[in-house]
Amino acid sequence: MSNSTAIENEQRLLPGDLAIWFFIFAELLVFGIFFIVYSIQRLQHVELFNQYQATLNKETGAINTVLLITASYFVVRAVDAIKTNNISSCINWLYASLGMGTGFLILKSYEFYSKFSVGIGINTNDFYFFYISLTFFHFLHVILGMIIIFFVILFAKKGKYSAKEHTGIETAASYWHMVDLVWIVLFPLVYIIH
Repeated sequence: MSNSTAIENEQRLLPGDLAIWFFIFAELLVFGIFFIVYSIQRLQHVELFNQYQATLNKETGAINTVLLITASYFVVRAVDAIKTNNISSCINWLYASLGMGTGFLILKSYEFYSKFSVGIGINTNDFYFFYISLTFFHFLHVILGMIIIFFVILFAKKGKYSAKEHTGIETAASYWHMVDLVWIVLFPLVYIIH
């Protein structure tokens, strides 16, 4: 098997640039450790965690879940569009995903504001330490994902992607799906599970 065939097979196994997958796995490891430590602390302080978990807005969290899942769907549609050389459709789907991401950031910012405005912070108690740390860390990842998608849109407008070369779009999509996956675990873990 030639080197070019091996590279093509590698790209078929993992969409996007291989480097993003090292980053994704590293990020998943960090979040995984954070989730394990949260779970251990929760087991040691069940009543405290249950009491303050009840102060979270589950409806806003659920809406944010829908926004991120919808954004992931739009990113999938963008990848499908570029694979058929439909650049304008790809760009429109990416803009739609940015819209969903913006909605997430607005709702999450409102949640943060509602806590900070009444004096709740990272030092309030163990539950709020984890709630604020985990959700803010994820919030930063959403921002990074949106920046990546924005630059992919700029490159797509300049004609840098096509049905034959769309690694950048798949790379952005892979990162966005990781952000979505983390929220799908974070939301029930922090907002719902007693």
